[in-house]
Amino acid sequence: MKNPGFRFLLSAIAATFTLCFIVIVIPPLISDASVINAFLGGFVNPYSTGYALDVICCWFVLAVWILYESKTKGIRHGWIALVSGIVPGVATGFAVYLLLKLKQEK
Repeated sequence: MKNPGFRFLLSAIAATFTLCFIVIVIPPLISDASVINAFLGGFVNPYSTGYALDVICCWFVLAVWILYESKTKGIRHGWIALVSGIVPGVATGFAVYLLLKLKQEK
């Protein structure tokens, strides 16, 4: 896959996930107005708990990777990916980091 196609695909995935997050998560969050309840909603049964723990652990893996590459390869602005990995989610944070990395490796 060529670099422009890779960038487009990453951007499309991040944008699609962000749009789905906005449509699915934000309305109940606004009506409930409780971030804590929204977070705890991911742990209502063993299956959702498994998915929630996977996402949380993936964010920590992403954080370790970003911190490592900031020191060893000089990749800057990884904090943007870490924040976008929290809201809307790791899928967006990971895509953002890869796009940042691609831009800086030129």
